[in-house]
Amino acid sequence: MSLFQDGLFTSEAVSEGHPDKVADLISDTVLDACLAQNPRARAAVETLVTTNRVIVSGELGGVRDLDVEALVRAAIRSVGYDGPDFSPETVRIEDLLHTQSEEIASAVGGEGTGAGDQGLMFGYATHETQERMPLPHVLSHALLSWLTRRRKAGGTGLGPDAKSQVTVRYAGGKPHSLDTIVVSHQHRPGAQAEVEALVREAIEACVPPGLRSSATKVLVNPSGSFVVGGPAADTGLTGRKIIVDTYGGAAPHGGGAFSGKDPTKVDRSGAYAARWVAKNVVAAGLAERCLVQVAYVIGVARPVSFAVETFGTGAVSAEQLAACVDLTPRGLRERLQLERPIYAVTASGGHFGRTPGADGSFSWEREDLELAGPG
Repeated sequence: MSLFQDGLFTSEAVSEGHPDKVADLISDTVLDACLAQNPRARAAVETLVTTNRVIVSGELGGVRDLDVEALVRAAIRSVGYDGPDFSPETVRIEDLLHTQSEEIASAVGGEGTGAGDQGLMFGYATHETQERMPLPHVLSHALLSWLTRRRKAGGTGLGPDAKSQVTVRYAGGKPHSLDTIVVSHQHRPGAQAEVEALVREAIEACVPPGLRSSATKVLVNPSGSFVVGGPAADTGLTGRKIIVDTYGGAAPHGGGAFSGKDPTKVDRSGAYAARWVAKNVVAAGLAERCLVQVAYVIGVARPVSFAVETFGTGAVSAEQLAACVDLTPRGLRERLQLERPIYAVTASGGHFGRTPGADGSFSWEREDLELAGPG
């Protein structure tokens, strides 16, 4: 049985207050500060968060006088943590950042012509939603985005940490109905009933009525009370939510995380470019679904492989697409304008299916690649 032909498929999302996402935000906040200082800065920033402690490590190049402590405290403050076990005022911060290896720097080159690492990346798009993303992924993120806006507007008992999970039933290759919605949301003591009410409001606001029915199961905080959350309850690390960040499990993943990495790191920029190509194939009507794989070798400009799969829904070849787009690390950074401080906003909510911003963020979501059909 095909994954998207008949049966159930589930995706999950986590909020900006999830420990791993706090770590991602800190890493990307440091990265943005580097790029604001020098568009060709090099960064690979890894963060660990736990009870009232943040450790920032990794490599930097082309930057100086970076106030890492201030950046960390600002990132935590933006999420909304203010409790005794994790707050921007009391958290202890350890800065273990150091200079990037000269061997890596020379492989990339001063102009950034070579790939900053080896690896394989995937990009995916589907016509089943207007975001050209899988429906379970879109809905799981939408629910948490709605709840986050309500929390930040004030007056609720919601805390920053949350997870969602959406199971969709497919029939004939198309989304048919919602089978199960699960939301686990941190809350203040005694606010469990309020959480349940807010989750149901979120479902009304985010889920099309035609997908909901009396048979749809809704589970809110199924484990019970969820008062202690965030880094005080669970250690967070950069790069541990790679499926949440991409396609919710609906497409393969090359294994490389995004956050904290400057765009010479093809784990990030190559995955963005692959999504851009796949999305434009679907947007142009050349396929209903498109999967793109690209692979690089450190220090080498051109990809070692480029493959396209449309699952029998279209006819477009890798050769056709390669003729339309420059997938060298430098070429894709220039086309997508990636050497800018646009990454902190990607740390939660997913990296794909987002609206391109006026500041150039989510440029890989633009439908601006000129493609021609077969022949």
